[in-house]
Amino acid sequence: MRIAHLSDLHLLSLEGAVPFRLFNKRLTGYLNLRFHRKSVHKSFAVQAAAREIRRLGIDHVAITGDLSNLALEGELELVRRFLDEELGLPPDRVSLIPGNHDAYTRGAHRTRRFATTFARYLQSDLPELTPPGEVFPYVHLRGPTALIGLSTALPRLPLVASGTLGREQLAALTRILAHPEVRARTPVILQHHPIHNPASRAKTALEGLTDADEEAHVLRHVRRGLLLHGHLHRRIHRTLATEGGHLDAVGATSASLLHESDERMAGFNVYEIGTDGRIEDVSSHRLEPESETFREVRIPKPS
Repeated sequence: MRIAHLSDLHLLSLEGAVPFRLFNKRLTGYLNLRFHRKSVHKSFAVQAAAREIRRLGIDHVAITGDLSNLALEGELELVRRFLDEELGLPPDRVSLIPGNHDAYTRGAHRTRRFATTFARYLQSDLPELTPPGEVFPYVHLRGPTALIGLSTALPRLPLVASGTLGREQLAALTRILAHPEVRARTPVILQHHPIHNPASRAKTALEGLTDADEEAHVLRHVRRGLLLHGHLHRRIHRTLATEGGHLDAVGATSASLLHESDERMAGFNVYEIGTDGRIEDVSSHRLEPESETFREVRIPKPS
């Protein structure tokens, strides 16, 4: 089974961004778009990735958050059209989760705008394990894998981009990992924020995962698996040691980011998993902007 991993699409649509809707946290986000982000995040890069994924005949696509910029309805509709028309895969071949930009304001979070827009992609194969009235975590049982979608996305104060799973989600994750259908497969955990936090407590509070240690405790019995994330806008491959083995914690760069370095230039990762559940290969595909083609590059492994 081959899984393509996209993240941080940051597809931009300012439809519906009337002035009164910018007088909140969106103001800082809008200024960032106006004076910086719009110049380096380009939708043609995401469209090129979709064409390449189709060409490669990928079995499943995982998207780890920040599909939008400001969590506006128009942006999420733009993403939905991208999934339908350009990626062109049925919902059962796509697993996606939100990032902090998809829960940018309290209103977007309270109305469950992301979950409502992408409901077709969030249906769990083990719904009894999802807390009542909630969407996350969900489970997609696909071949030798169990894709587990988590949400670390919460509205924060301006300039704060940290994430949290919360006790209820972690308790549900414990139940999911113990389920026979999941234990018989290789878990592929999807979350926006990485489980490896910055060394600085202050930086963790601003942009890290506040309950990463609690999640690591829940994952301690997992023998092997993948933990896929975004958020950092860089390719990165680290390991999380467990009592019986380890998980490969792999980050994808932003699918729309134009950057000079191989570590950050737009693209996507690919994971090959054998029928016996072994992780056989991890690779990354880097965009060549001029030709809109891709070449393989290594994923850095920090010491």
